[in-house]
Amino acid sequence: MAEQNLTPAQRVALARETRRPGARAFIDALIEDFFEIHGDRRFGDDSALVCGIGRFRGTAVTVAGTCKGRTAQENMACNFGMPGPEGYRKFQRALAQAVKFGRPVITFIDTPGAFPGQEAEERGQGEAIAQCLAQLATAPVPVLAVLTGEGGSGGALALAVADRLIMLENAVFSILSPEGFAAILWKDAARAREASEVMKLTAADLHAFGIADHVVPEPEAGAHIKPQPVIAQVGELLHSELLALQKQPPRQRLKARHRKYRSIGL
Repeated sequence: MAEQNLTPAQRVALARETRRPGARAFIDALIEDFFEIHGDRRFGDDSALVCGIGRFRGTAVTVAGTCKGRTAQENMACNFGMPGPEGYRKFQRALAQAVKFGRPVITFIDTPGAFPGQEAEERGQGEAIAQCLAQLATAPVPVLAVLTGEGGSGGALALAVADRLIMLENAVFSILSPEGFAAILWKDAARAREASEVMKLTAADLHAFGIADHVVPEPEAGAHIKPQPVIAQVGELLHSELLALQKQPPRQRLKARHRKYRSIGL
Protein backbone atom coordinates (compact mmCIF):
# COMPACT_ATOMS: atom_id res chain seq x y z
CA MET A 1 0.00 0.00 0.00
CA ALA A 2 1.28 3.44 -0.87
CA GLU A 3 2.24 5.45 2.19
CA GLN A 4 0.30 8.69 2.37
CA ASN A 5 0.47 11.02 5.33
CA LEU A 6 -3.28 11.56 5.57
CA THR A 7 -5.40 11.73 8.70
CA PRO A 8 -8.46 9.49 9.05
CA ALA A 9 -10.68 12.55 8.59
CA GLN A 10 -8.93 13.36 5.32
CA ARG A 11 -9.48 9.79 4.14
CA VAL A 12 -13.17 10.09 5.03
CA ALA A 13 -13.32 13.22 2.87
CA LEU A 14 -11.66 11.37 -0.02
CA ALA A 15 -13.99 8.41 0.43
CA ARG A 16 -16.90 10.82 -0.03
CA GLU A 17 -15.41 12.55 -3.08
CA THR A 18 -18.21 12.60 -5.65
CA ARG A 19 -15.81 11.94 -8.55
CA ARG A 20 -14.52 8.64 -7.13
CA PRO A 21 -15.08 5.62 -9.38
CA GLY A 22 -18.20 3.86 -8.16
CA ALA A 23 -20.01 0.63 -8.94
CA ARG A 24 -20.98 1.70 -12.47
CA ALA A 25 -17.38 2.58 -13.35
CA PHE A 26 -16.10 -0.78 -12.12
CA ILE A 27 -18.88 -2.70 -13.84
CA ASP A 28 -18.34 -0.86 -17.14
CA ALA A 29 -14.60 -1.54 -17.01
CA LEU A 30 -14.51 -5.10 -15.66
CA ILE A 31 -17.79 -6.83 -16.46
CA GLU A 32 -18.65 -7.87 -20.02
CA ASP A 33 -22.20 -8.35 -21.34
CA PHE A 34 -23.69 -6.91 -18.16
CA PHE A 35 -27.44 -7.41 -17.95
CA GLU A 36 -29.15 -5.46 -15.17
CA ILE A 37 -32.15 -6.80 -13.27
CA HIS A 38 -34.78 -4.53 -11.74
CA GLY A 39 -37.29 -4.69 -8.95
CA ASP A 40 -37.87 -6.77 -5.84
CA ARG A 41 -41.19 -8.29 -7.07
CA ARG A 42 -42.87 -6.79 -4.00
CA PHE A 43 -42.70 -3.00 -4.08
CA GLY A 44 -40.53 -1.52 -6.80
CA ASP A 45 -37.02 -0.89 -8.09
CA ASP A 46 -34.23 0.90 -6.23
CA SER A 47 -31.66 2.85 -8.23
CA ALA A 48 -29.36 3.05 -5.19
CA LEU A 49 -28.48 -0.63 -5.65
CA VAL A 50 -27.64 -2.00 -9.08
CA CYS A 51 -27.78 -5.79 -9.60
CA GLY A 52 -27.23 -7.98 -12.63
CA ILE A 53 -25.29 -10.71 -14.34
CA GLY A 54 -22.35 -10.62 -16.72
CA ARG A 55 -18.96 -12.11 -17.47
CA PHE A 56 -15.74 -11.41 -15.65
CA ARG A 57 -12.77 -12.64 -17.68
CA GLY A 58 -14.81 -15.47 -19.12
CA THR A 59 -16.63 -16.47 -15.93
CA ALA A 60 -20.35 -15.84 -15.54
CA VAL A 61 -20.85 -13.78 -12.37
CA THR A 62 -23.57 -12.06 -10.41
CA VAL A 63 -22.73 -8.42 -9.68
CA ALA A 64 -24.21 -5.87 -7.29
CA GLY A 65 -23.20 -2.41 -6.19
CA THR A 66 -24.44 0.68 -4.44
CA CYS A 67 -24.70 3.87 -6.51
CA LYS A 68 -24.63 7.46 -5.26
CA GLY A 69 -24.75 9.31 -8.56
CA ARG A 70 -22.60 12.30 -9.48
CA THR A 71 -24.95 15.11 -10.48
CA ALA A 72 -27.68 16.51 -8.25
CA GLN A 73 -30.28 14.77 -10.41
CA GLU A 74 -28.47 11.43 -10.14
CA ASN A 75 -28.02 11.92 -6.38
CA MET A 76 -31.77 12.29 -6.00
CA ALA A 77 -32.52 9.32 -8.25
CA CYS A 78 -30.09 7.13 -6.28
CA ASN A 79 -31.16 8.54 -2.90
CA PHE A 80 -27.52 9.54 -2.33
CA GLY A 81 -26.47 5.89 -2.27
CA MET A 82 -28.78 4.84 0.57
CA PRO A 83 -30.75 1.74 -0.54
CA GLY A 84 -34.22 0.98 0.73
CA PRO A 85 -35.58 -2.49 1.52
CA GLU A 86 -36.58 -3.02 -2.11
CA GLY A 87 -32.92 -2.61 -3.09
CA TYR A 88 -31.78 -5.23 -0.62
CA ARG A 89 -34.59 -7.57 -1.67
CA LYS A 90 -33.48 -7.11 -5.27
CA PHE A 91 -30.01 -8.18 -4.14
CA GLN A 92 -31.58 -11.23 -2.49
CA ARG A 93 -33.12 -12.14 -5.85
CA ALA A 94 -29.72 -11.85 -7.50
CA LEU A 95 -28.09 -13.94 -4.77
CA ALA A 96 -30.68 -16.69 -5.09
CA GLN A 97 -30.04 -16.85 -8.83
CA ALA A 98 -26.28 -16.96 -8.24
CA VAL A 99 -26.64 -19.94 -5.92
CA LYS A 100 -29.06 -21.72 -8.26
CA PHE A 101 -26.75 -21.41 -11.26
CA GLY A 102 -23.41 -21.60 -9.42
CA ARG A 103 -22.28 -18.08 -10.29
CA PRO A 104 -19.66 -16.30 -8.15
CA VAL A 105 -20.81 -13.01 -6.60
CA ILE A 106 -18.94 -9.69 -6.82
CA THR A 107 -20.14 -6.60 -4.94
CA PHE A 108 -19.01 -2.97 -5.08
CA ILE A 109 -19.79 -0.92 -1.98
CA ASP A 110 -20.02 2.85 -1.49
CA THR A 111 -22.84 3.90 0.81
CA PRO A 112 -23.19 6.02 3.95
CA GLY A 113 -25.73 3.40 5.07
CA ALA A 114 -29.20 2.11 4.39
CA PHE A 115 -31.99 4.68 4.06
CA PRO A 116 -33.24 5.36 7.63
CA GLY A 117 -36.61 6.91 6.73
CA GLN A 118 -39.88 5.85 8.30
CA GLU A 119 -41.22 4.50 5.02
CA ALA A 120 -38.18 2.22 4.67
CA GLU A 121 -38.70 0.88 8.18
CA GLU A 122 -42.39 0.30 7.44
CA ARG A 123 -41.42 -1.76 4.37
CA GLY A 124 -39.03 -3.96 6.36
CA GLN A 125 -35.59 -2.36 6.09
CA GLY A 126 -34.06 -4.27 9.01
CA GLU A 127 -35.44 -7.62 7.88
CA ALA A 128 -34.26 -7.05 4.30
CA ILE A 129 -30.70 -6.36 5.46
CA ALA A 130 -30.76 -9.36 7.80
CA GLN A 131 -31.84 -11.64 4.95
CA CYS A 132 -28.93 -10.38 2.83
CA LEU A 133 -26.52 -11.19 5.64
CA ALA A 134 -27.99 -14.67 6.05
CA GLN A 135 -27.90 -15.42 2.33
CA LEU A 136 -24.31 -14.22 1.94
CA ALA A 137 -23.18 -16.14 5.00
CA THR A 138 -24.58 -19.40 3.62
CA ALA A 139 -24.03 -18.96 -0.14
CA PRO A 140 -21.87 -21.90 -1.37
CA VAL A 141 -20.51 -19.86 -4.28
CA PRO A 142 -17.42 -17.61 -4.08
CA VAL A 143 -18.22 -14.10 -2.81
CA LEU A 144 -15.88 -11.13 -3.31
CA ALA A 145 -16.57 -7.59 -2.07
CA VAL A 146 -14.85 -4.35 -3.08
CA LEU A 147 -15.18 -1.30 -0.84
CA THR A 148 -14.67 1.65 -3.16
CA GLY A 149 -15.65 4.59 -0.93
CA GLU A 150 -17.82 4.76 2.16
CA GLY A 151 -18.90 1.62 3.96
CA GLY A 152 -21.45 2.67 6.52
CA SER A 153 -23.34 0.49 8.99
CA GLY A 154 -25.55 -2.47 8.06
CA GLY A 155 -26.33 -0.88 4.72
CA ALA A 156 -22.77 -1.66 3.63
CA LEU A 157 -22.39 -4.89 5.60
CA ALA A 158 -25.39 -6.30 3.70
CA LEU A 159 -23.09 -6.55 0.65
CA ALA A 160 -19.81 -7.20 2.45
CA VAL A 161 -20.05 -10.66 4.02
CA ALA A 162 -17.57 -12.16 1.61
CA ASP A 163 -14.73 -14.64 1.27
CA ARG A 164 -12.46 -11.76 0.33
CA LEU A 165 -12.80 -8.03 1.05
CA ILE A 166 -10.81 -5.59 -1.08
CA MET A 167 -10.62 -1.94 0.00
CA LEU A 168 -9.34 1.04 -1.91
CA GLU A 169 -6.70 2.89 0.10
CA ASN A 170 -8.96 5.83 0.95
CA ALA A 171 -12.11 3.81 1.50
CA VAL A 172 -13.56 3.62 5.01
CA PHE A 173 -15.68 0.99 6.77
CA SER A 174 -17.44 1.63 10.07
CA ILE A 175 -20.52 1.04 12.18
CA LEU A 176 -21.86 4.50 11.27
CA SER A 177 -20.63 7.86 10.03
CA PRO A 178 -18.18 9.91 12.11
CA GLU A 179 -20.92 12.54 12.44
CA GLY A 180 -23.34 9.96 13.83
CA PHE A 181 -20.67 8.54 16.14
CA ALA A 182 -19.88 12.00 17.54
CA ALA A 183 -23.57 12.88 17.93
CA ILE A 184 -24.29 9.70 19.89
CA LEU A 185 -21.12 9.54 21.99
CA TRP A 186 -20.46 13.22 22.62
CA LYS A 187 -23.82 14.79 21.68
CA ASP A 188 -21.94 16.96 19.21
CA ALA A 189 -21.82 16.05 15.50
CA ALA A 190 -19.30 18.85 14.96
CA ARG A 191 -16.66 16.58 16.56
CA ALA A 192 -16.74 14.29 13.51
CA ARG A 193 -13.05 14.90 12.78
CA GLU A 194 -12.17 13.74 16.28
CA ALA A 195 -14.47 10.75 15.90
CA SER A 196 -12.67 9.73 12.71
CA GLU A 197 -9.44 9.52 14.69
CA VAL A 198 -10.79 7.02 17.24
CA MET A 199 -13.11 4.86 15.10
CA LYS A 200 -10.36 2.85 13.34
CA LEU A 201 -12.24 3.03 10.06
CA THR A 202 -9.48 3.37 7.47
CA ALA A 203 -8.39 0.67 5.05
CA ALA A 204 -5.08 0.34 6.92
CA ASP A 205 -6.97 -0.22 10.18
CA LEU A 206 -9.29 -2.80 8.64
CA HIS A 207 -6.34 -4.62 7.06
CA ALA A 208 -4.50 -4.69 10.39
CA PHE A 209 -7.60 -6.18 12.03
CA GLY A 210 -7.76 -8.91 9.40
CA ILE A 211 -11.11 -7.70 8.08
CA ALA A 212 -9.83 -6.36 4.76
CA ASP A 213 -7.77 -8.85 2.77
CA HIS A 214 -6.24 -6.40 0.29
CA VAL A 215 -5.72 -2.63 0.15
CA VAL A 216 -5.43 -1.09 -3.32
CA PRO A 217 -3.14 1.99 -3.53
CA GLU A 218 -4.57 5.22 -4.87
CA PRO A 219 -2.98 8.33 -6.38
CA GLU A 220 -2.04 10.87 -3.72
CA ALA A 221 -5.11 13.01 -4.36
CA GLY A 222 -7.49 10.06 -4.59
CA ALA A 223 -8.72 7.37 -6.98
CA HIS A 224 -10.70 9.88 -9.03
CA ILE A 225 -7.48 11.48 -10.32
CA LYS A 226 -6.42 8.35 -12.24
CA PRO A 227 -9.19 5.77 -11.89
CA GLN A 228 -8.05 3.41 -14.66
CA PRO A 229 -4.95 2.00 -12.87
CA VAL A 230 -6.95 1.58 -9.65
CA ILE A 231 -9.76 -0.24 -11.44
CA ALA A 232 -7.23 -2.39 -13.29
CA GLN A 233 -5.53 -3.44 -10.05
CA VAL A 234 -8.89 -4.30 -8.50
CA GLY A 235 -9.59 -6.43 -11.57
CA GLU A 236 -6.30 -8.32 -11.12
CA LEU A 237 -7.02 -8.98 -7.44
CA LEU A 238 -10.55 -10.14 -8.19
CA HIS A 239 -9.26 -12.47 -10.88
CA SER A 240 -6.54 -14.06 -8.75
CA GLU A 241 -8.78 -14.44 -5.71
CA LEU A 242 -11.64 -15.85 -7.76
CA LEU A 243 -9.37 -18.47 -9.30
CA ALA A 244 -8.16 -19.48 -5.84
CA LEU A 245 -11.67 -19.64 -4.37
CA GLN A 246 -13.03 -21.68 -7.26
CA LYS A 247 -10.46 -24.38 -6.51
CA GLN A 248 -11.86 -24.85 -3.01
CA PRO A 249 -14.77 -27.23 -2.34
CA PRO A 250 -17.91 -25.28 -1.32
CA ARG A 251 -17.95 -26.78 2.19
CA GLN A 252 -14.33 -25.75 2.78
CA ARG A 253 -15.01 -22.27 1.40
CA LEU A 254 -18.00 -21.79 3.70
CA LYS A 255 -16.07 -22.98 6.74
CA ALA A 256 -13.30 -20.49 6.01
CA ARG A 257 -15.82 -17.67 5.52
CA HIS A 258 -17.52 -18.44 8.83
CA ARG A 259 -14.18 -18.74 10.61
CA LYS A 260 -13.11 -15.34 9.27
CA TYR A 261 -16.16 -13.52 10.59
CA ARG A 262 -16.30 -15.36 13.90
CA SER A 263 -12.71 -14.32 14.60
CA ILE A 264 -13.37 -10.58 14.13
CA GLY A 265 -12.97 -8.77 17.44
CA LEU A 266 -11.13 -11.55 19.23
